[in-house]
Amino acid sequence: MTQEDVRQRKIRLGDLLIQAGLISDAQLQLALQEQKRTGSKLGRTVIDLGFVGEVRLLTALSEQLQIPFIELKHFKFDSQLVQSLPEAVARRFRVMVLSREGGGLLVGMADPLDLFALDELERLLKVRVQPAVVREAELLATLDLVYRRTSEIASIAGELEGELQDSDFDLSKLGADNNSDAPVVRLLQTLFEDAVQMKASDIHIEPDEGVVRIRQRIDGVLNEQVMKERRIASALVMRLKIMSGLDISEKRLPQDGRFNIRVKQHNIDVRVSTMPVQFGESVVMRLLDQSSGVASLDASGMPADMLVRFRRLLQRPYGLVLVTGPTGSGKTTTLYAGLAELNSPEKKIITVEDPVEYRLPRINQVQVNAKIDLSFARVLRAALRQDPDIVLVGEMRDQETAEIGLRAALTGHLVLSTLHTNDALTSAMRLVDMGAEPFLVATALNAVLAQRLVRRVCENCMEEHAPEPRQLAWLEGLYGSSLSGRSFKRGSGCHQCHNTGYQGRLGVYELLEMDEAMIAALRRNDPQGFAEAAQASPNYRPLAACALDYALAGVTSVAEVLKVCATLTDEVLA
Repeated sequence: MTQEDVRQRKIRLGDLLIQAGLISDAQLQLALQEQKRTGSKLGRTVIDLGFVGEVRLLTALSEQLQIPFIELKHFKFDSQLVQSLPEAVARRFRVMVLSREGGGLLVGMADPLDLFALDELERLLKVRVQPAVVREAELLATLDLVYRRTSEIASIAGELEGELQDSDFDLSKLGADNNSDAPVVRLLQTLFEDAVQMKASDIHIEPDEGVVRIRQRIDGVLNEQVMKERRIASALVMRLKIMSGLDISEKRLPQDGRFNIRVKQHNIDVRVSTMPVQFGESVVMRLLDQSSGVASLDASGMPADMLVRFRRLLQRPYGLVLVTGPTGSGKTTTLYAGLAELNSPEKKIITVEDPVEYRLPRINQVQVNAKIDLSFARVLRAALRQDPDIVLVGEMRDQETAEIGLRAALTGHLVLSTLHTNDALTSAMRLVDMGAEPFLVATALNAVLAQRLVRRVCENCMEEHAPEPRQLAWLEGLYGSSLSGRSFKRGSGCHQCHNTGYQGRLGVYELLEMDEAMIAALRRNDPQGFAEAAQASPNYRPLAACALDYALAGVTSVAEVLKVCATLTDEVLA
């Protein structure tokens, strides 16, 4: 049966499935009854009922209709060609333009038997359409990747610039306009929708000379869109200040605020930071998706043996556990994952944070406020009078906070906190450098977990990669033996990873548990002795070694491993 037969005669999916021997007539009748109840497509219904697997059904459709079955995750396509079909039509009919085929277009369809969709596509595209069958879930995910909001953002920005011409207007009124059709409102809405779609962690709005730059941090790397409508920056900043409850008249000083917004079924907590720069005010927004909840320790990427040890540390009744790393390395995420496991009716948990990032039930969360002298130290003192079992201190920032936290760890409390250091070895001595007594650190500190985030190699465009000889020599020194014959991966760049070669991130970790030799070195305030004792510990493995394990498993690239180690020379990194 050819596609021409389908066009001439209205072939039904149920008849095709029976003809292919995939389902019985009784199963078809059951599926039709269920379809009438749910309103789903028949193909989806027979799959959900377990009568036939999705791949088997799509393969049978491909064979019966003599059309290709295409796995989209392995398909290389032209984004401009895909966007020749309006997004609304593509989503309505579950279709996507794939390639040019013999004077016509090859179009991926979740339902190639939808004759109305085929006719409508040919009317819109004005060419002959050749259908191909694709998985519906893959199709929808690919549509999200291809139909980004960049052109829409540019269009609305131009419209907003038109409203900001040298005519008489009140900028504060424009920023406060609650009309949802106002260009400034639509531009912000589109910015947030694009950021959520791309899983961005931050949005940067930066006015420059003659342009405004909008950048999104995706998997730790900034992606930029430059717009010539520089005047829109002031309207965007004004609107964001109003939404965040900031002072719209103050443009000379930095300000911080936050607001909540719902975007595409996601509840997003937005932390806003403004800063005066040469050509106006720069705004950075950190996006925290509250809909996804708190990540679990199992999903952190921590090696299984280390995860067992870390969980054992969290079950201790007292002592200090530090999580360290640079800004954006996932420290707070790890601590919240640990708190979620500790959270039970039997335990009183108090957190002291700046700001409170995730809201957890049953946990008493306090946000510090410098304006009213509600500092970490002051809240921590009050928290210890609230009879807690577990205390989380958002960050050890100063001597007073560090000493109170250490003394709390000695008086029957489990204290969790973060510290900005490069690795686990330097963290304990950092507390001493902050002014804490060495004997206090040695007695109270249980362990230090250091972490980084590395990017995952995109599975869609993954390929073999041979490191440079000098890089391989360094990796072999780290591994302790020859890596000859071992394979490494990298991404060549494709539509799914936006030509970066990476998609998503995972954590790399080193866990340092205190032993007698390390405690003795801490008491003596001996940094060199502490480092030697730590490196001699049988359970200690450095961050770079953990990253190398992922590279050998093909999860990340050699370049990401080399980034992790702060002691690499420029020659190795070149």
